[in-house]
Amino acid sequence: MKLPTIHGYIDRRILVNFTAEPETVRNIIPAPFSPKIYKGKAIVGICLIRLKNIKPKGLPDFIGISSENGAHRIAIEWEEEGVTKEGVYVPRRDTSLRLNTLAGGRIFPGKHYLARFNVKEAEGNYHVDFTSSDNTSIAIDAKETATFNPHSIFETLENVSAFFEKGAVGYSPKGGRYEGLELQTYNWQVRPLEVLNVHSSFYENEDIFPKGSIKFDNALLMTGIEHEWKALGNKC
Repeated sequence: MKLPTIHGYIDRRILVNFTAEPETVRNIIPAPFSPKIYKGKAIVGICLIRLKNIKPKGLPDFIGISSENGAHRIAIEWEEEGVTKEGVYVPRRDTSLRLNTLAGGRIFPGKHYLARFNVKEAEGNYHVDFTSSDNTSIAIDAKETATFNPHSIFETLENVSAFFEKGAVGYSPKGGRYEGLELQTYNWQVRPLEVLNVHSSFYENEDIFPKGSIKFDNALLMTGIEHEWKALGNKC
C-alpha cells in the first residue's frame, strides 16, 4: 500500500554533521548505495527534528500529530536507470510518539524505536537528548551563532546548505527492503549552530566506526518550515 502524501511543519530541525572515512561507511551501508564523497570524505550525521500538525495532505491542521524524532543519516549515491541519484540512508529512526513505532512503514517508512526525549530551548540555546528502547542515546548542546564553523570541510554555509538540500530522498531499512521517502520543503533555509557538546552512542561505537574514522564537522538549524513527505518506491 502506497503511503499518502504527508503535510505538516518542521518546528525545529537540528542537523549535526560529521566527516567519516569512506571505507568505514561502505562497510555499513547496503547495495545499491555507496557513500557520497565530499573532498575525500563521507558525510554522516544526526537529524533531531520536531514535527507538528503531521497528517495526510488536504486534511485540517488540528487533526495532525506532533512528535520529537531522531535519525542517523548517511549521505549516499546510487544508480537509477543510468542516472546518478543522491540522498541519505537512514540506518535507524527514533521517536517520542508510540504511534510511529506501531505504524512504522505506514506513516513514515522504516522501523522506529520508541525513545524518551528531553528538550530545552531558550534564547537561542538548544539541548536535546534521548535514550531509546534499545539504549541507543544521543545528546547535544548548541547555540545559535552568526558564524559558520570555519574549520568545516564545507568552508561556507552556502556550500553545506546546497549539499544537504540535494539530499532530500531518504531510504530506511525494514524487513529486507529499503523504503523511500522524499522531503519537499516549501522553503529551504539553514542557519549555523555552534555545538558545545555532542554525543551519539551509534557514532561512538568503535565496532562500527573505529577510533579516528569519524570527526565532528558542523551543525545547522532549521525552524518553521512547511513541508510535505512523499513516499517513493521500495528498493530490495
